[in-house]
Amino acid sequence: MHRPVLLVIAHGSRDPRHARAVHALVERVRALRPGLRVETGFLDFNVPSVPGVLESLAAKGARDVVALPLLLTRAFHAKADIPAVLRQAPARLRIRQADVLGPSPLLLSALERRLYEAGLTPADKPSTGVVLASAGSTDPEAIAVIAEIAREWRHTGWCAVRPAFASASLPRTEDAVAELRALGCERVAVAPYVLAPGFLPDRIARGAAGADVLADVLGPAPEVARLLLERYDAARRPALTALGA
Repeated sequence: MHRPVLLVIAHGSRDPRHARAVHALVERVRALRPGLRVETGFLDFNVPSVPGVLESLAAKGARDVVALPLLLTRAFHAKADIPAVLRQAPARLRIRQADVLGPSPLLLSALERRLYEAGLTPADKPSTGVVLASAGSTDPEAIAVIAEIAREWRHTGWCAVRPAFASASLPRTEDAVAELRALGCERVAVAPYVLAPGFLPDRIARGAAGADVLADVLGPAPEVARLLLERYDAARRPALTALGA
């Protein structure tokens, strides 16, 4: 049966590391599902733009598209920017917007992968406090989701987990690091809850100066690639059900 094109929609950045990380993640998605057409579009700063990709797909005969926001929370971009861009797509395209990536157990697995790659081991969990450091948002729903993820992650065995934000919200990463020190955690690790390098992840890294461990951004972690395909499959499932597939 015909499969919709997967269009991964990234924010974009002036920092060239951002686009490189996005493309590496998309390549991993392609490797996981050979034969699926996967395209990448950016909202700003980078090319190709989302409207440009949609125009190209329509011109080449594509009919169905699953637009997947490369976002960890349902903040302004997912609620306003992306739907606005998709409404301007060529009329011949049938577009379904997939859910954002977070929250998901796969993201927690990816966070732990990055912490272990940075030098921790599962045996360190009971004595280690973790800062879950996100970019930040003015959207109360997004902030509440980050706080809930931190609470849930704490129950997997870490000494403590505290949320922190690089912008728009408090506490900052350095304040959360200090709080975990004050709690008596033997070591403190910072886990960036961000998908690609850039200005705000760099701010997180500076705030982690007092920590013992700083993990890398999620980037093309295998769990993130699997999650993209989960969101794609969920978005196209109503159509599959209607066709009896």
